[in-house]
Amino acid sequence: MKEDTIVAVSTAWGEAGIAILRLSGPDSVALADGLFRARGKLAASAARYMRYGHILDREGAYIDEVLAVRFEAPHSYTGEEMAEIHCHGGSMSAQQAIERLLELGARLAEPGEFTRRAFLNGRIDLAQAESVLGIIRARSDRALSSAARSLHGEVSDAVRGLRERLLLVCAGLEASFDFPEEDIPSPERKEFAPTLAQLKEDAETLHRKCRDGSVLREGIRVAIVGRPNVGKSSLLNALLQESRAIVTAIPGTTRDVIEAVLTHRGVPIRLVDTAGIRRPSDLLEEAGIAQTLSALREADLKLWVLDGSHPFGNEDALVEEQLQGARVIVLFNKADLPQALEPAAFMNLRPQLRVLPVSAKTALGLEHLKEEIVRAAFGEGIVEEACNATARQVEELRQAVRLIGEAEGAESLDLVASCLHESRSALERFLGLSADTDLLDTIFSQFCLGK
Repeated sequence: MKEDTIVAVSTAWGEAGIAILRLSGPDSVALADGLFRARGKLAASAARYMRYGHILDREGAYIDEVLAVRFEAPHSYTGEEMAEIHCHGGSMSAQQAIERLLELGARLAEPGEFTRRAFLNGRIDLAQAESVLGIIRARSDRALSSAARSLHGEVSDAVRGLRERLLLVCAGLEASFDFPEEDIPSPERKEFAPTLAQLKEDAETLHRKCRDGSVLREGIRVAIVGRPNVGKSSLLNALLQESRAIVTAIPGTTRDVIEAVLTHRGVPIRLVDTAGIRRPSDLLEEAGIAQTLSALREADLKLWVLDGSHPFGNEDALVEEQLQGARVIVLFNKADLPQALEPAAFMNLRPQLRVLPVSAKTALGLEHLKEEIVRAAFGEGIVEEACNATARQVEELRQAVRLIGEAEGAESLDLVASCLHESRSALERFLGLSADTDLLDTIFSQFCLGK
Protein backbone atom coordinates (compact mmCIF):
# COMPACT_ATOMS: atom_id res chain seq x y z
CA MET A 1 0.00 0.00 0.00
CA LYS A 2 1.30 3.45 -0.90
CA GLU A 3 2.49 5.48 2.08
CA ASP A 4 0.54 8.66 2.84
CA THR A 5 2.17 12.03 2.47
CA ILE A 6 1.87 13.83 5.79
CA VAL A 7 2.09 17.50 6.68
CA ALA A 8 2.34 19.55 9.87
CA VAL A 9 3.69 22.83 11.18
CA SER A 10 6.99 21.92 12.87
CA THR A 11 7.38 25.20 14.74
CA ALA A 12 5.25 26.45 17.62
CA TRP A 13 1.99 28.16 16.73
CA GLY A 14 1.76 31.88 17.40
CA GLU A 15 3.61 35.05 16.52
CA ALA A 16 7.21 34.38 15.54
CA GLY A 17 9.75 35.26 12.90
CA ILE A 18 9.18 32.07 10.93
CA ALA A 19 6.89 29.05 10.67
CA ILE A 20 8.06 25.82 9.04
CA LEU A 21 5.66 23.48 7.23
CA ARG A 22 7.05 19.98 6.89
CA LEU A 23 5.90 17.35 4.37
CA SER A 24 7.05 13.72 4.23
CA GLY A 25 6.04 10.94 1.88
CA PRO A 26 6.15 10.05 -1.83
CA ASP A 27 4.16 13.11 -2.99
CA SER A 28 5.86 15.69 -0.77
CA VAL A 29 7.55 17.72 -3.51
CA ALA A 30 4.61 17.46 -5.91
CA LEU A 31 2.22 18.72 -3.23
CA ALA A 32 4.60 21.54 -2.29
CA ASP A 33 4.73 22.55 -5.98
CA GLY A 34 0.94 22.75 -5.95
CA LEU A 35 1.22 25.56 -3.43
CA PHE A 36 4.65 27.08 -4.15
CA ARG A 37 5.37 29.41 -7.06
CA ALA A 38 8.88 30.39 -8.15
CA ARG A 39 10.83 30.75 -11.41
CA GLY A 40 11.03 26.99 -11.59
CA LYS A 41 9.48 23.96 -9.96
CA LEU A 42 10.78 22.81 -6.60
CA ALA A 43 11.00 19.32 -8.10
CA ALA A 44 13.57 20.62 -10.59
CA SER A 45 15.67 22.26 -7.88
CA ALA A 46 18.73 20.71 -6.30
CA ALA A 47 18.04 18.88 -3.05
CA ARG A 48 18.87 20.74 0.18
CA TYR A 49 18.99 24.15 -1.55
CA MET A 50 16.52 26.86 -0.56
CA ARG A 51 14.32 28.36 -3.27
CA TYR A 52 12.68 31.79 -2.98
CA GLY A 53 9.06 32.17 -4.06
CA HIS A 54 5.46 32.60 -2.92
CA ILE A 55 2.61 30.40 -1.79
CA LEU A 56 -0.81 30.85 -3.37
CA ASP A 57 -4.38 30.01 -2.42
CA ARG A 58 -6.74 28.02 -4.69
CA GLU A 59 -7.68 31.18 -6.61
CA GLY A 60 -4.04 32.00 -7.26
CA ALA A 61 -3.87 34.91 -4.78
CA TYR A 62 -0.66 35.39 -2.81
CA ILE A 63 -0.68 34.05 0.76
CA ASP A 64 2.92 34.73 1.72
CA GLU A 65 6.53 35.25 0.59
CA VAL A 66 8.45 32.08 1.47
CA LEU A 67 11.47 29.85 1.08
CA ALA A 68 11.11 26.20 0.09
CA VAL A 69 13.48 23.22 0.07
CA ARG A 70 13.27 19.55 -0.85
CA PHE A 71 15.08 16.50 0.51
CA GLU A 72 15.69 13.25 -1.37
CA ALA A 73 15.20 9.84 0.18
CA PRO A 74 16.97 8.38 2.06
CA HIS A 75 18.92 11.53 2.96
CA SER A 76 16.17 13.24 4.96
CA TYR A 77 14.96 13.28 8.55
CA THR A 78 12.38 10.55 7.92
CA GLY A 79 14.34 8.66 5.25
CA GLU A 80 11.56 9.53 2.79
CA GLU A 81 11.13 12.24 0.18
CA MET A 82 10.49 15.45 2.13
CA ALA A 83 9.81 19.14 1.53
CA GLU A 84 9.68 22.18 3.78
CA ILE A 85 8.09 25.57 3.28
CA HIS A 86 9.38 28.40 5.50
CA CYS A 87 6.77 31.14 5.76
CA HIS A 88 6.38 34.10 8.09
CA GLY A 89 5.42 33.31 11.66
CA GLY A 90 1.87 33.78 12.84
CA SER A 91 -1.07 31.45 12.63
CA MET A 92 -2.91 32.65 9.48
CA SER A 93 -0.22 32.13 6.83
CA ALA A 94 0.74 28.69 8.11
CA GLN A 95 -2.89 27.66 8.65
CA GLN A 96 -3.95 28.63 5.12
CA ALA A 97 -0.95 26.80 3.68
CA ILE A 98 -1.79 23.67 5.68
CA GLU A 99 -5.42 23.79 4.55
CA ARG A 100 -4.35 24.11 0.91
CA LEU A 101 -1.94 21.15 1.20
CA LEU A 102 -4.71 19.03 2.75
CA GLU A 103 -6.95 19.93 -0.20
CA LEU A 104 -4.18 18.84 -2.57
CA GLY A 105 -4.01 15.39 -0.94
CA ALA A 106 -1.76 15.53 2.11
CA ARG A 107 -2.82 14.13 5.47
CA LEU A 108 -2.29 15.91 8.79
CA ALA A 109 0.54 14.19 10.66
CA GLU A 110 -0.08 12.50 13.98
CA PRO A 111 2.05 13.44 17.02
CA GLY A 112 5.58 12.16 16.54
CA GLU A 113 4.82 10.67 13.13
CA PHE A 114 7.86 12.18 11.40
CA THR A 115 10.20 10.67 13.99
CA ARG A 116 8.24 7.40 13.92
CA ARG A 117 8.80 7.20 10.16
CA ALA A 118 12.50 7.87 10.72
CA PHE A 119 12.55 4.84 13.05
CA LEU A 120 10.48 2.60 10.77
CA ASN A 121 12.66 3.52 7.78
CA GLY A 122 15.84 2.60 9.66
CA ARG A 123 17.24 6.12 9.90
CA ILE A 124 17.45 5.86 13.69
CA ASP A 125 16.74 3.20 16.28
CA LEU A 126 14.12 3.48 19.00
CA ALA A 127 16.59 4.71 21.62
CA GLN A 128 17.68 7.52 19.30
CA ALA A 129 14.05 8.36 18.53
CA GLU A 130 13.31 8.73 22.25
CA SER A 131 16.38 10.95 22.65
CA VAL A 132 14.76 13.42 20.20
CA LEU A 133 12.09 13.99 22.84
CA GLY A 134 14.88 14.29 25.42
CA ILE A 135 16.40 17.17 23.42
CA ILE A 136 13.03 18.90 23.10
CA ARG A 137 12.30 18.62 26.83
CA ALA A 138 15.82 19.23 28.17
CA ARG A 139 15.74 21.50 31.23
CA SER A 140 19.49 21.99 31.62
CA ASP A 141 22.74 22.11 29.65
CA ARG A 142 23.73 18.66 30.92
CA ALA A 143 20.37 17.14 30.01
CA LEU A 144 20.69 18.61 26.50
CA SER A 145 24.25 17.32 26.11
CA SER A 146 23.22 13.86 27.34
CA ALA A 147 20.27 13.69 24.92
CA ALA A 148 22.43 14.89 22.02
CA ARG A 149 24.98 12.13 22.68
CA SER A 150 22.18 9.57 22.72
CA LEU A 151 20.77 10.90 19.44
CA HIS A 152 24.26 10.59 17.95
CA GLY A 153 24.16 6.88 18.87
CA GLU A 154 26.41 6.69 21.94
CA VAL A 155 23.97 4.65 24.04
CA SER A 156 22.69 2.58 21.13
CA ASP A 157 26.24 1.58 20.18
CA ALA A 158 26.93 0.45 23.74
CA VAL A 159 23.71 -1.61 23.87
CA ARG A 160 24.41 -3.16 20.46
CA GLY A 161 27.88 -4.10 21.67
CA LEU A 162 26.42 -5.88 24.70
CA ARG A 163 23.87 -7.67 22.52
CA GLU A 164 26.52 -8.89 20.07
CA ARG A 165 28.67 -10.24 22.89
CA LEU A 166 25.65 -12.04 24.33
CA LEU A 167 24.98 -13.51 20.88
CA LEU A 168 28.48 -14.98 20.77
CA VAL A 169 28.06 -16.67 24.14
CA CYS A 170 24.60 -17.93 23.20
CA ALA A 171 25.86 -19.25 19.86
CA GLY A 172 28.50 -21.38 21.59
CA LEU A 173 25.95 -22.78 24.04
CA GLU A 174 23.13 -23.39 21.57
CA ALA A 175 25.30 -25.04 18.91
CA SER A 176 25.88 -28.01 21.22
CA PHE A 177 22.11 -28.24 21.90
CA ASP A 178 20.90 -27.87 18.29
CA PHE A 179 23.38 -30.11 16.49
CA PRO A 180 24.07 -33.12 18.77
CA GLU A 181 24.82 -35.32 15.72
CA GLU A 182 27.86 -33.12 14.99
CA ASP A 183 29.40 -34.09 18.34
CA ILE A 184 29.99 -30.46 19.25
CA PRO A 185 31.23 -30.57 22.85
CA SER A 186 29.25 -28.58 25.42
CA PRO A 187 31.30 -25.66 26.71
CA GLU A 188 32.55 -25.85 30.26
CA ARG A 189 31.19 -23.20 32.64
CA LYS A 190 34.74 -22.03 33.42
CA GLU A 191 35.17 -21.18 29.73
CA PHE A 192 32.44 -18.54 29.62
CA ALA A 193 32.19 -17.52 33.31
CA PRO A 194 34.71 -14.63 32.96
CA THR A 195 32.83 -13.39 29.87
CA LEU A 196 29.52 -13.38 31.77
CA ALA A 197 31.11 -11.55 34.69
CA GLN A 198 32.46 -8.85 32.36
CA LEU A 199 29.13 -8.62 30.53
CA LYS A 200 27.30 -8.13 33.80
CA GLU A 201 29.75 -5.46 34.95
CA ASP A 202 29.46 -3.56 31.66
CA ALA A 203 25.65 -3.84 31.69
CA GLU A 204 25.54 -2.57 35.28
CA THR A 205 27.70 0.43 34.33
CA LEU A 206 25.45 1.26 31.39
CA HIS A 207 22.34 0.83 33.55
CA ARG A 208 23.74 3.25 36.13
CA LYS A 209 24.59 5.83 33.47
CA CYS A 210 21.11 5.57 31.95
CA ARG A 211 19.44 5.71 35.36
CA ASP A 212 21.39 8.88 36.07
CA GLY A 213 20.45 10.18 32.63
CA SER A 214 16.79 9.56 33.40
CA VAL A 215 17.19 11.84 36.41
CA LEU A 216 18.81 14.48 34.18
CA ARG A 217 15.92 14.11 31.74
CA GLU A 218 13.05 14.23 34.22
CA GLY A 219 14.66 16.08 37.14
CA ILE A 220 14.87 15.09 40.81
CA ARG A 221 11.42 15.42 42.38
CA VAL A 222 11.98 16.78 45.90
CA ALA A 223 9.13 17.27 48.39
CA ILE A 224 9.60 19.84 51.16
CA VAL A 225 7.66 18.53 54.14
CA GLY A 226 7.19 19.34 57.81
CA ARG A 227 4.68 20.59 60.33
CA PRO A 228 3.18 24.09 59.84
CA ASN A 229 5.31 27.19 60.39
CA VAL A 230 8.75 25.57 60.28
CA GLY A 231 9.78 27.63 57.22
CA LYS A 232 9.03 25.31 54.28
CA SER A 233 7.80 28.10 52.00
CA SER A 234 10.64 30.38 53.12
CA LEU A 235 13.08 27.60 52.23
CA LEU A 236 11.51 27.23 48.77
CA ASN A 237 11.80 30.98 48.17
CA ALA A 238 15.39 31.03 49.41
CA LEU A 239 16.42 28.14 47.15
CA LEU A 240 14.77 29.81 44.15
CA GLN A 241 15.95 33.28 45.17
CA GLU A 242 12.48 34.63 44.45
CA SER A 243 9.14 34.96 46.25
CA ARG A 244 7.37 31.94 44.79
CA ALA A 245 5.33 30.99 47.87
CA ILE A 246 3.39 33.17 50.33
CA VAL A 247 5.13 33.42 53.68
CA THR A 248 3.40 34.54 56.90
CA ALA A 249 3.75 33.85 60.61
CA ILE A 250 0.30 32.23 60.59
CA PRO A 251 0.54 28.40 60.75
CA GLY A 252 -1.12 26.57 57.87
CA THR A 253 -0.75 29.33 55.26
CA THR A 254 0.16 26.85 52.51
CA ARG A 255 -3.02 24.98 51.58
CA ASP A 256 -1.93 23.72 48.16
CA VAL A 257 1.08 22.06 46.54
CA ILE A 258 3.46 24.56 44.89
CA GLU A 259 6.02 23.36 42.34
CA ALA A 260 9.10 25.08 40.97
CA VAL A 261 12.33 24.02 39.24
CA LEU A 262 15.90 25.10 39.87
CA THR A 263 19.07 23.75 38.27
CA HIS A 264 22.22 22.89 40.20
CA ARG A 265 25.36 21.58 38.48
CA GLY A 266 23.27 20.99 35.37
CA VAL A 267 20.73 18.84 37.23
CA PRO A 268 17.05 19.95 37.31
CA ILE A 269 15.64 19.87 40.86
CA ARG A 270 11.83 19.88 40.93
CA LEU A 271 10.91 21.37 44.31
CA VAL A 272 7.45 20.71 45.70
CA ASP A 273 6.35 22.88 48.66
CA THR A 274 3.58 21.16 50.60
CA ALA A 275 0.98 21.98 53.22
CA GLY A 276 2.15 21.47 56.80
CA ILE A 277 1.28 18.06 58.24
CA ARG A 278 -0.81 18.19 61.40
CA ARG A 279 -4.35 17.33 62.47
CA PRO A 280 -6.40 19.58 60.12
CA SER A 281 -8.47 22.44 61.54
CA ASP A 282 -10.91 22.63 58.58
CA LEU A 283 -11.86 20.89 55.34
CA LEU A 284 -9.61 23.15 53.25
CA GLU A 285 -6.53 22.28 55.31
CA GLU A 286 -7.53 18.60 55.22
CA ALA A 287 -7.57 18.72 51.41
CA GLY A 288 -4.14 20.39 51.40
CA ILE A 289 -2.69 17.70 53.66
CA ALA A 290 -4.15 14.99 51.40
CA GLN A 291 -2.30 16.60 48.47
CA THR A 292 0.87 16.68 50.58
CA LEU A 293 0.69 12.93 51.22
CA SER A 294 0.18 12.32 47.49
CA ALA A 295 3.22 14.50 46.69
CA LEU A 296 5.28 12.52 49.20
CA ARG A 297 4.46 9.26 47.46
CA GLU A 298 5.57 10.67 44.09
CA ALA A 299 8.78 12.35 45.30
CA ASP A 300 12.24 10.86 44.74
CA LEU A 301 13.56 12.60 47.86
CA LYS A 302 12.00 14.27 50.90
CA LEU A 303 13.36 17.32 52.72
CA TRP A 304 12.02 17.07 56.27
CA VAL A 305 12.10 20.60 57.67
CA LEU A 306 12.26 21.07 61.46
CA ASP A 307 12.39 24.35 63.37
CA GLY A 308 15.81 24.07 64.97
CA SER A 309 14.94 26.82 67.45
CA HIS A 310 12.08 24.76 68.97
CA PRO A 311 12.10 21.33 70.64
CA PHE A 312 10.89 18.28 68.74
CA GLY A 313 7.11 18.14 69.24
CA ASN A 314 4.07 15.94 68.69
CA GLU A 315 3.38 17.42 65.26
CA ASP A 316 6.99 16.69 64.23
CA ALA A 317 6.43 13.09 65.31
CA LEU A 318 3.30 13.01 63.14
CA VAL A 319 5.41 14.04 60.15
CA GLU A 320 8.01 11.40 60.98
CA GLU A 321 5.32 8.71 60.81
CA GLN A 322 4.66 9.66 57.19
CA LEU A 323 8.35 9.41 56.28
CA GLN A 324 9.06 5.85 57.41
CA GLY A 325 11.18 4.07 54.80
CA ALA A 326 11.54 7.17 52.61
CA ARG A 327 14.75 8.76 51.29
CA VAL A 328 15.02 11.76 53.58
CA ILE A 329 17.35 14.67 54.28
CA VAL A 330 16.53 16.34 57.62
CA LEU A 331 16.90 20.12 57.75
CA PHE A 332 17.21 22.05 61.00
CA ASN A 333 15.89 25.37 59.74
CA LYS A 334 16.37 28.74 61.48
CA ALA A 335 20.00 27.90 62.23
CA ASP A 336 20.59 31.65 62.64
CA LEU A 337 18.64 31.47 65.95
CA PRO A 338 19.63 29.81 69.24
CA GLN A 339 19.14 26.09 68.72
CA ALA A 340 16.91 23.73 70.70
CA LEU A 341 17.77 20.73 68.53
CA GLU A 342 21.23 19.20 68.31
CA PRO A 343 22.16 17.49 65.01
CA ALA A 344 24.51 15.04 66.75
CA ALA A 345 21.88 13.99 69.28
CA PHE A 346 19.25 13.68 66.56
CA MET A 347 21.54 11.51 64.43
CA ASN A 348 22.28 9.26 67.40
CA LEU A 349 18.55 8.61 67.77
CA ARG A 350 18.01 8.27 64.02
CA PRO A 351 21.40 7.25 62.53
CA GLN A 352 19.95 6.49 59.07
CA LEU A 353 19.07 10.15 58.45
CA ARG A 354 21.28 12.88 57.02
CA VAL A 355 20.92 16.07 59.08
CA LEU A 356 21.85 19.56 57.84
CA PRO A 357 21.54 22.93 59.62
CA VAL A 358 20.14 25.61 57.28
CA SER A 359 18.67 29.08 57.43
CA ALA A 360 16.10 30.21 54.88
CA LYS A 361 16.58 33.75 56.21
CA THR A 362 20.36 34.03 55.77
CA ALA A 363 20.86 31.28 53.10
CA LEU A 364 23.18 29.42 55.49
CA GLY A 365 23.77 25.86 54.25
CA LEU A 366 21.66 26.13 51.09
CA GLU A 367 24.50 25.51 48.63
CA HIS A 368 25.51 22.47 50.66
CA LEU A 369 21.89 21.33 50.60
CA LYS A 370 21.76 21.48 46.80
CA GLU A 371 24.95 19.41 46.65
CA GLU A 372 23.38 16.84 48.99
CA ILE A 373 20.24 16.63 46.83
CA VAL A 374 22.32 15.90 43.72
CA ARG A 375 24.47 13.40 45.65
CA ALA A 376 21.36 11.63 46.97
CA ALA A 377 20.10 11.22 43.40
CA PHE A 378 23.36 10.17 41.72
CA GLY A 379 25.22 8.45 44.55
CA GLU A 380 28.81 8.03 43.47
CA GLY A 381 27.88 8.37 39.81
CA ILE A 382 29.46 11.06 37.66
CA VAL A 383 26.88 13.47 36.28
CA GLU A 384 28.94 14.10 33.14
CA GLU A 385 28.74 10.39 32.23
CA ALA A 386 24.95 10.22 32.45
CA CYS A 387 23.22 8.95 29.29
CA ASN A 388 19.82 10.26 28.27
CA ALA A 389 17.26 7.50 28.87
CA THR A 390 13.58 7.01 29.53
CA ALA A 391 12.09 5.00 32.38
CA ARG A 392 11.29 2.28 29.82
CA GLN A 393 14.92 2.05 28.70
CA VAL A 394 16.24 2.00 32.28
CA GLU A 395 13.87 -0.87 33.10
CA GLU A 396 15.00 -2.89 30.05
CA LEU A 397 18.63 -2.49 31.12
CA ARG A 398 17.76 -3.46 34.69
CA GLN A 399 16.14 -6.63 33.38
CA ALA A 400 19.18 -7.39 31.22
CA VAL A 401 21.50 -7.05 34.22
CA ARG A 402 19.25 -9.23 36.39
CA LEU A 403 19.07 -11.99 33.77
CA ILE A 404 22.83 -12.07 33.20
CA GLY A 405 23.20 -12.42 36.98
CA GLU A 406 20.73 -15.32 36.96
CA ALA A 407 22.70 -16.94 34.13
CA GLU A 408 25.86 -16.78 36.26
CA GLY A 409 24.14 -18.73 39.03
CA ALA A 410 22.12 -21.13 36.86
CA GLU A 411 22.62 -24.83 37.57
CA SER A 412 22.26 -26.13 34.01
CA LEU A 413 23.53 -24.91 30.63
CA ASP A 414 19.95 -24.96 29.33
CA LEU A 415 18.96 -22.44 31.99
CA VAL A 416 22.07 -20.34 31.30
CA ALA A 417 21.11 -20.17 27.63
CA SER A 418 17.50 -19.29 28.47
CA CYS A 419 18.54 -16.41 30.78
CA LEU A 420 20.95 -15.04 28.20
CA HIS A 421 18.29 -15.24 25.49
CA GLU A 422 15.87 -13.23 27.67
CA SER A 423 18.60 -10.72 28.47
CA ARG A 424 19.26 -10.29 24.76
CA SER A 425 15.53 -9.76 24.18
CA ALA A 426 15.55 -6.93 26.74
CA LEU A 427 18.38 -5.21 24.84
CA GLU A 428 16.51 -5.69 21.55
CA ARG A 429 13.41 -4.04 23.05
CA PHE A 430 15.66 -1.18 24.19
CA LEU A 431 16.75 -0.64 20.57
CA GLY A 432 13.31 -1.26 19.12
CA LEU A 433 14.37 -4.38 17.22
CA SER A 434 11.32 -6.17 18.64
CA ALA A 435 8.90 -3.32 19.38
CA ASP A 436 5.17 -3.88 18.98
CA THR A 437 2.65 -1.33 17.70
CA ASP A 438 1.25 -0.56 21.17
CA LEU A 439 4.72 0.35 22.47
CA LEU A 440 5.40 2.59 19.46
CA ASP A 441 2.00 4.25 19.87
CA THR A 442 2.78 4.99 23.53
CA ILE A 443 6.24 6.39 22.83
CA PHE A 444 5.42 8.60 19.85
CA SER A 445 2.15 9.92 21.30
CA GLN A 446 4.34 11.95 23.70
CA PHE A 447 5.81 13.94 20.80
CA CYS A 448 4.37 17.18 19.48
CA LEU A 449 2.83 17.58 16.04
CA GLY A 450 5.46 18.20 13.39
CA LYS A 451 8.22 16.19 15.05
